[in-house]
Amino acid sequence: MSSATQTATLEQAREMGLLPEEFQKITEILGRTPNFTEMCVYSVMWSEHCSYKNSIKWLKTLPKDGPHMLVKAGEENAGLVDIGDGMGCAFKIESHNHPSAIEPYQGAATGVGGINRDIFTMGARPVALLNSLRFGELSNPKTQWLMEGVVKGIGDYGNAFGIPTVGGEVYFDESYQVNPLVNAMSAGLIDSTKIISAKASGVGNPVFIVGSATGKDGIKGASFASKDITEESAKDLPSVQVGDPFQEKLLLEATMELAESDAIRGMQDMGAAGITCSTSEMSAGGKVGMDIQLDKVPTRQEGMLPFEILLSESQERMLVVIEKGQEEKVKAIFDKWDLHAAEIGVVTEGPMVRYFMNGELVSEIPAESLVLGGGAPQYEREYKEPAYFAESKKFNIDSIPVPTDFVSIAKQLMGLPNIASKRWIYEQYDSMVGTATMTTNRPSDAGVVNIKGTNKALVLTVDCNGRYVNADPEVGTMIAVSEAARNIVCAGGIPSAITNCLNFGNPYIPEVYWQFVGAIKGMSAACRKFETPVTGGNVSFYNQTVNEDGSTRPVFPTPTIGMLGVMEDKSHHMTLDFKYKGDLIYLLGEPMNDIASSEYLYNVLGVKNSPAPAFDIEKEFALQTMLKHLIREHLINAAHDISDGGLWVTLAEMAMPAQLGFDIETPLEFRKDAFLFGESQSRAVVTVAESDKDAFLDAVAESQVPLMLLGHVTKGRMTIDQEEYGSVEEMSDIYNNAIGNVMKKK
Repeated sequence: MSSATQTATLEQAREMGLLPEEFQKITEILGRTPNFTEMCVYSVMWSEHCSYKNSIKWLKTLPKDGPHMLVKAGEENAGLVDIGDGMGCAFKIESHNHPSAIEPYQGAATGVGGINRDIFTMGARPVALLNSLRFGELSNPKTQWLMEGVVKGIGDYGNAFGIPTVGGEVYFDESYQVNPLVNAMSAGLIDSTKIISAKASGVGNPVFIVGSATGKDGIKGASFASKDITEESAKDLPSVQVGDPFQEKLLLEATMELAESDAIRGMQDMGAAGITCSTSEMSAGGKVGMDIQLDKVPTRQEGMLPFEILLSESQERMLVVIEKGQEEKVKAIFDKWDLHAAEIGVVTEGPMVRYFMNGELVSEIPAESLVLGGGAPQYEREYKEPAYFAESKKFNIDSIPVPTDFVSIAKQLMGLPNIASKRWIYEQYDSMVGTATMTTNRPSDAGVVNIKGTNKALVLTVDCNGRYVNADPEVGTMIAVSEAARNIVCAGGIPSAITNCLNFGNPYIPEVYWQFVGAIKGMSAACRKFETPVTGGNVSFYNQTVNEDGSTRPVFPTPTIGMLGVMEDKSHHMTLDFKYKGDLIYLLGEPMNDIASSEYLYNVLGVKNSPAPAFDIEKEFALQTMLKHLIREHLINAAHDISDGGLWVTLAEMAMPAQLGFDIETPLEFRKDAFLFGESQSRAVVTVAESDKDAFLDAVAESQVPLMLLGHVTKGRMTIDQEEYGSVEEMSDIYNNAIGNVMKKK
């Protein structure tokens, strides 16, 4: 008996992260005790990262149906939305948090590579990248090291691969100090009649591994992503994959050519759990089996053991099922692009996936028992409300004195890392490659990507304020979905669907799981209201700091929302910048005496525990309906939603692009700090030409959306209540250089 087929033990199962009851269940499924190789297979496929065993029951409650869905969540590698004219858009967001915490450059780079493969394995050509990043306090040297590596990894991979980065978000908070979040999103266009399935089909059809050779990098990466980050995590460095964007570019082009050949009967990216995952998921999806010859897999190292080949997460690889008789055509395509295309197996009647090494059967497992929604365990964890939640409800704005020096607070806000320009970051990304990005020089609340040959565009955004979600998971996640939709609408698009990346702490901690459950409830409610079904995404648990005394501190719960919108007519494209001196400035939506969970309260005044900002989803829906009408009737010249930093930051961000100022008055019935710096939701600022004033007022009057004239656009000064807050040039300097100045000093 070889080491690969030696009987596994309960102790080995524990070391691999499996529970005793899970080991028992595996024994029942197989009708025998698993061998060592089979134990390795189950350890990765039943890890949290692959099986979603602690989240699947709640994920099933998310809305998945919508008027434009071509492929629903869980059916293929990514969700697919009909955008008309015979075209579809495949899009998805995923995390690479744990690898990035240990090796930020490769962790982030391979996150970009992996999410792109999810898109082009469906036959869609990627056209846009976005990312959502979280780091600890910017002043901390480790934060600076992590951010520098992550940003360079994203930039180097995306730029070399040749796909523009069109949007993103970055937040800083001490909760992310040890465990940063790196969420990567990709969107691609496809002929909706030529979708490539991730399901295997056709008994007797050959199975190919294509792309890079298989090495020992990334082994058990899925299991690594299902553990806490500790001081000992650096020892898991082999679990971090290594990427090659130039190889991925070749793989993309070969795949696009292969997609036109009618030779494919199924294809899947080889991401987490490598060959193990792709063979089992493709087999289970197609209700077939596979026989795989591991010794035929091209490897980078000699003498790799069966479990190493099976679990390797080497990048730039895919599994392809080919129509029998088309083998030479496939090999010729991959030879042309100088890539491996090795026949390693065959589709069988099933249900077993069998792995052989030099003729020896080393593993035989029912495919269905390995996959999400199949035989993998499903748990409903205990959850309870944390003590801080009830305490936050006691916050009273009257306990906060109204400041006397608003100018200094305004300047301080502009320099806070969460508010300041992320220019130091995004200047390392190529936003212009492909010449389709419509927001490179025309700033909008969301990224806009031209669909060449049509009058349409894609509108894309990623949004989540973890501070809001921590304050109230249900309301905070509703706000995340709503802000994503608001950003799409302000840019001129119509929200269509979302993908999500659910970043939380340890699900076995009841207070953490309470946050997760609340977030799912909030997401469901908001997605139903905006008719934006969930097309897929991923769950990332165990994002937390483990202290020396064994206590833990989870990151802020961060259910990142990636939203796709469609701009039916490119003349609807709306930007956020002031354009004409003399334009009237209006506030749409209801202002409130609310500073809860604002940057002002949290990071200027240091009050860390307060409720989520005021939010009413009906008012939000009414605002967005009104904005759509105003943009389509060409009644406004600029639109920008109010979010982080409140009205003051919104106005400043509108002023800076063209160096135009503003002169506004604040109403006496509101606290001035709440009016300027509060972050109550469902509000936007628009500018209107004097000649369009009457038509604009008539349109808003019909909507019942609250409206307030603030003032007008001026030449270059920022004036509030006849007090100068400084020149636009001065504020731009603070805003644009705050992060860069810190990074230069490191």
